[in-house]
Amino acid sequence: MKNYIDIASAHIRLEEGTPVIEQFLLECYMNPGISTKELARATLLPVPIAAAIKKELIKAGALTQANGVHCTVEGKAWIEKEWGFSGINKNLYKELMANGVESHPDLADTLVVLRDIMSLRPQVNVQIDQSKCTAETSLRRAILCLKHHSLVGKKILCVGDDDLVSVSIGLLLQRLFPNGRHQRTAIHVTDIDERFLGYIREMAEREKLPIQCHHHDLRQPLLEHMHGQYDCFFTDPPYTLQGMTLFISRGISALKQRKGLPIFLSFAHKSPAFTLAMQREFIRMGLTTGMTIPSFNEYEGAEMIANRSQMIILKTTDQTTPECTDVFVDALYTGEVKRTLRIYRCKQCGKKVEVGIQGDVSTIEQLKNQGCLCCKNDTFDMLERS
Repeated sequence: MKNYIDIASAHIRLEEGTPVIEQFLLECYMNPGISTKELARATLLPVPIAAAIKKELIKAGALTQANGVHCTVEGKAWIEKEWGFSGINKNLYKELMANGVESHPDLADTLVVLRDIMSLRPQVNVQIDQSKCTAETSLRRAILCLKHHSLVGKKILCVGDDDLVSVSIGLLLQRLFPNGRHQRTAIHVTDIDERFLGYIREMAEREKLPIQCHHHDLRQPLLEHMHGQYDCFFTDPPYTLQGMTLFISRGISALKQRKGLPIFLSFAHKSPAFTLAMQREFIRMGLTTGMTIPSFNEYEGAEMIANRSQMIILKTTDQTTPECTDVFVDALYTGEVKRTLRIYRCKQCGKKVEVGIQGDVSTIEQLKNQGCLCCKNDTFDMLERS
């Protein structure tokens, strides 16, 4: 069966990438008779570009123009078969896309089940910076995935999942597909903590959720068979610059090589200096910041971050590449970073700098923001730590 997205993309080559064409076609499926202007507004495209996409999809046989834009019979069948939209509760889908709140009445039973599951999860290990988000937060993340067109029919990765986002996504799918026949979405989890993986496996079996788990220490490169497979990923990494960069790097390795794929990063609210260092890392990895939502995440007993953290939605570009590709040897978790003295070497001129409380600079983000004292370069290799 022909792929309408590939056909249209070959003739238009949007800078935004193919995900926006997918969104365009899906808007026509969900809202028969939609106007070109409404399509442009929904996809955040100029009207002429929206008109060009419409023209190509009409030529390909996916759409037709008659009192607005509609999917053809063939186009509708393709969406339902290839993306797995057959049997979806369209009313719930459209309401969540418009409002996106975990307190939606149709999700009340789901939230009850999720609260029960979350209450019995393993205790957190603070040495590896684990914390417990609330059931509402976990479900809110799943809805955010839906709103960014990265849930139904997609392959989703959770890079670390002590917050059970995988379970929330699976339960949300069940509400969206009440007939229980949806089989196109796949949810994978990679984590170092076998306790959480075992619990997720148990819940997936009990609730019949499409989740697969992979036990892995992210200090090591991602498992080869997971490279280039996923449409998006979630991560709530250690709240250190090294931890954030490592977890995002491993996630990037797992993503398909396409522009416009979302990365859902939960991270503590930080100082301007730390935030600047974060943004340098995003740019270095070829990522753009699509949206930042303050206080999106709520946690149980995480007083150090006032029980809240932000959600940062990053997008891939044609320059996206992981910064960490080899074995990671730097300090990673908060406790390690605070008590470790590390020696970095400037990648440009080779000057060595001690980083730590007793070093030349206190933190790696401070070093990257100020740059090398000799050449002002802001990229460094970690040589040793003690």
